[in-house]
Amino acid sequence: MKLSVIIITKNEADNLQACLDSVKFANEWIIVDSGSTDATVAIAQANGATVIETADWPGFGPQKNRALDAASGDWVLSLDADERIPDALRDEIMAAIANSSHAAYALPRLSSYCGHFIHHSGWYPDYIVRLFRRQNGRFSTDLVHESVNVQQGTTGKLKTAMIHYSYADDETYLRKLQQYSSLGAKQAYAAGKRGGLGTAILHAFTSFLRSYIVRRGFLDGKAGLMVAISSAESTYHKYFKLMLLTEKTRPPK
Repeated sequence: MKLSVIIITKNEADNLQACLDSVKFANEWIIVDSGSTDATVAIAQANGATVIETADWPGFGPQKNRALDAASGDWVLSLDADERIPDALRDEIMAAIANSSHAAYALPRLSSYCGHFIHHSGWYPDYIVRLFRRQNGRFSTDLVHESVNVQQGTTGKLKTAMIHYSYADDETYLRKLQQYSSLGAKQAYAAGKRGGLGTAILHAFTSFLRSYIVRRGFLDGKAGLMVAISSAESTYHKYFKLMLLTEKTRPPK
C-alpha cells in the first residue's frame, strides 16, 4: 500500500523540516504552498516533495483538497507543518494501512501552547481524522476548521498521539488569532449568522468557562489559564468581526 503525505504551507520554514523528518516512511510528499516568502519551498524540494505553488487562498478546506487531488497513494496522511509523527505512531499507521478494514482513522493529538503541553481544556486527546483511503475521503469546503468527510466505510482510532506545536510563542498566537477569527467570522456570516457586541461578549465568557471549568483547564495550572483566556479572546474577536460584517451590510437608516 502506497502512502501519500499532504501538507499545505505558507512561510513554514521553521517547522517544515522537522515535520518531513517525522514522515520519511511515506512514499510521497505533496506540498501545496500559497506564496511563501521564506525557505519553505526550498526545504520541501530538498526533501524530495512535490511542490504545487498557488497564487490564491481559497480557505483551508479547498486548499487541502488541492493537495489531495495531487496525491497518488492508496492512503493519505494529512498534516500541518507544525505537527510531528512519533515513531510509535508511525508503526501504528503502517500496521493500519497494511491490515485495515476501516476507510479512515482518527489520530489523537497532543498540542503545546507556548512551550506547555496541554492535557485538558478540550485539547486532548482531540481525535481528528487525518489518515484515510484516498478514494474514501474529501475535505469539507470550510474556510477554517475543516474536516475530512469519510465516504463508504468506517472510521477507526489509533492510540499514539501526534505532536502539535500549535503556538510556539505569542507572535504565533496573535497571527493565528487574526487569521482564524477573520475566517471564522466570514464563514459564520456566509452561513446566515449575525451578531452584535453582546453576542461577542457572551460567547467569549462562555468559551472561557467551558475551557477552564467544564473541560478542567485548571488542572493544567498556569498554562490552562492562558489557554482559557486565549480561547475567550479568539472567540470574542470572531464574533466582534461578525458584528462588523453585520453592521457593514445593514441598510442605512
